[in-house]
Amino acid sequence: MKALVLSLLCATAATTVQAADPQVPYPQGYREWHHVKSMVIEEGHPLFGAFGGIHHLYANDKAMKGYRGESFPEGSVIIFDLLEAVRDGNAVTEGARKVVGVMHKDSKKFKATGGWGFEGFGGGDPAKRVVATNAASACFACHQPQKAQDYTFSRLRD
Repeated sequence: MKALVLSLLCATAATTVQAADPQVPYPQGYREWHHVKSMVIEEGHPLFGAFGGIHHLYANDKAMKGYRGESFPEGSVIIFDLLEAVRDGNAVTEGARKVVGVMHKDSKKFKATGGWGFEGFGGGDPAKRVVATNAASACFACHQPQKAQDYTFSRLRD
């Protein structure tokens, strides 16, 4: 999961290389997909400034086949749902949504980036693309070392 967060951090990095077609679709209904895992990044973590909060990872049915196998089939979608962490006494609860990060497997459309397209939607708003034309190359720079795991960092939790 930490590595996935690093990959999303890379997505925000500036780059001069742009994807041929950066239009990764917004994942309608993703909260009804399989919940892969969750984590909290707290103050003191190196990624807190950009990714502090509660993280939930979701996968569509096709991505679940990938998590259970060696590679992800076409149409796999993995979601990184980042919400503010609100402290209330001795509890941490979900606050406002910060970003919905998306990895979308389409080997033809995203051939140059291992078959994956990347995007972030600010506040979960489908109209607010926060990484746009920089998404594929900026994200792929972080994902490239994960080639043996089909460019993904997370693993299915038991």
